[in-house]
Amino acid sequence: MRAAVRCFDICLSALLLVTMNGGAALAVSCTPTPWDEVGPFYRQNAPVRSCLGRGYVLSGTVRSAADCRPLPNIRIEVWQAGPGGEYDDGHRATLYSDHAGRYHLETDVPPPYGRRPPHIHILVDAKGFEGLVTQHYPGKGKQRGSLDLVIVPETDRK
Repeated sequence: MRAAVRCFDICLSALLLVTMNGGAALAVSCTPTPWDEVGPFYRQNAPVRSCLGRGYVLSGTVRSAADCRPLPNIRIEVWQAGPGGEYDDGHRATLYSDHAGRYHLETDVPPPYGRRPPHIHILVDAKGFEGLVTQHYPGKGKQRGSLDLVIVPETDRK
């Protein structure tokens, strides 16, 4: 009985919210992924692959900032320093989000570079959206990380 009353309360609250909003559903939006430095080691045309080594997995979903919907088939470029602490062609890749907007990268645990903490550079390029350059900073001792890449439609910022 309590569950039915609780369900009724939730449904009534939702109905009141929609009614107070002129009958329209409330818009959902996602906070865009913050920009970070591209750095001096970006080079175009990285090979298409999702495995650069072993020891660290980065995954997430590419989403639209306008409505949080997952974006399929989005090009993502990554580059990082290899285990020896230098940037090299073996640690560059282009990957694509799948039909549900998800991406998956398996790589070596990135080392620190100079005075910088371990990081993976990420560039997202999608038609109809602003480009995104950001970085992922793995947690110390972690073998996995998650980063949703939330990009802004070109028409949202004028």
